[in-house]
Amino acid sequence: MGLRVLHILKPFMAALPEIESPSSKVPFNEKLLYTVVALFAYLVMSQLPLYGIISSESSDPLYWMRVVLASNRGTLMELGVLPILTSGMIMQILAVANVIHVDYSLKEDRALFCGAQKLFAIVIAVAQAILLVFTGLYGNPTEIGTVGCGLLVLQLVFSSTVTLLLDELLQKGYGLGSGINVFVAANVAQTIFWKSLSFSKIATFRGTEYEGALNSFVSLVTSRSDKARALKDAFYRDDLTNVMNVFATLLTFGLVIYLQGFRFELPVKSNRLRGQRGSYPIKLFYTSSMPVMLQSALFANIFLISQTLYTYFGNNILIRILGVWEPLAESNQLVATGGVVYYLSAPHSLSEAIFDPIHTIIYGAITVIICAYLSNVWVNVSGSSPRDVAKTLKDQQLAIAGFRDASMVKELKRVIPVAAAFGGALLAAVALVGDIFGAIGSGAGILMTVMIVFQYFEMFVKEQMDGNLTMEAMTQ
Repeated sequence: MGLRVLHILKPFMAALPEIESPSSKVPFNEKLLYTVVALFAYLVMSQLPLYGIISSESSDPLYWMRVVLASNRGTLMELGVLPILTSGMIMQILAVANVIHVDYSLKEDRALFCGAQKLFAIVIAVAQAILLVFTGLYGNPTEIGTVGCGLLVLQLVFSSTVTLLLDELLQKGYGLGSGINVFVAANVAQTIFWKSLSFSKIATFRGTEYEGALNSFVSLVTSRSDKARALKDAFYRDDLTNVMNVFATLLTFGLVIYLQGFRFELPVKSNRLRGQRGSYPIKLFYTSSMPVMLQSALFANIFLISQTLYTYFGNNILIRILGVWEPLAESNQLVATGGVVYYLSAPHSLSEAIFDPIHTIIYGAITVIICAYLSNVWVNVSGSSPRDVAKTLKDQQLAIAGFRDASMVKELKRVIPVAAAFGGALLAAVALVGDIFGAIGSGAGILMTVMIVFQYFEMFVKEQMDGNLTMEAMTQ
């Protein structure tokens, strides 16, 4: 049944643009070049404004999620990587639930699954673009007109398709890692740099101040005669990024880097070279930052749908149970103040967390459970399940010390699901701590950036080792 579902979609997949896999191994320097070009294309799209916007004063349903979704309001990267993550999450849950049966050992099944995922990403981009346009994100749809609304939707779908192809380009071996990872890390790094060191001046009720927290600190301390007041404003101003936010960012970075090094070493022995032993590491963050990415995509879609429904049907009791939205402190930006969506919104300061502990506890429990579940789901569909790892070890003629080949899967099942679930839950907890203390770029964004940087560091080391081995083989 599941295979027939994928085959039904096959004619539609044939019409999708596709990046051909490289015919031979791409040299490391070329991979680096492709990665830089993809990143440059993303940065350009994140600065190019959409054509046809009448107003940008309306509420932004993705306001709290833009950093981790590599999104930038009012530009071609309005949706960021949200359609790709949403499609991936839905397809993987369907596969795990056996709604769609996929045999990952068959090349045709893998191709059909990836094609279906790409198709759904474009369909989801269309749906999300329509929601954003008709909720008035770019102005009153009646004033924009039918042609203008259609043009805005077309631009959003086109840019999402380009993002999808850039991600596919890197994942198929032309570049390094994943386009999603590159774009998210770049967006978080850009946000942290700008909010820490921006020289832009903004008018506040205290007077004109630098937007960058560190620049503002230096300016306030050197220009004001009341040093105590200057330090208080620099460290605790709540309308702009402050020095405490910078400290929280550094502490979150340090915590993630520290936890990143935790791993469980499985002792392995070589079946080919008797007496030779080693270890196979099972990282604490076994699924890397993927659970947090998927959780962010899930919540972003719920926020988008809830705010859209509340805008048009705010008096309906069922809509209010889902979420109640109110303007944020003298602005048009809506924030969830009630309903289910309120408990899916992270507390964004220590005072919020302290004065509404029930919200903090419920949000923390929900995110921990969801991230733990999504981490286990990702293990089963990403080729890193106990059975997949056992096969990899067997292909390399390795075995877990003290276990026969037949019992390796059983031992790995004892370790890997626990590492995946506990790692996913710990990711959610660290992200919550970062959000509570006001880390720049959000706790989730910092988590993802650190892990992505670690992944690229490991790639560089591996490529360098492979290059050295090749040179040694050539000289012998």
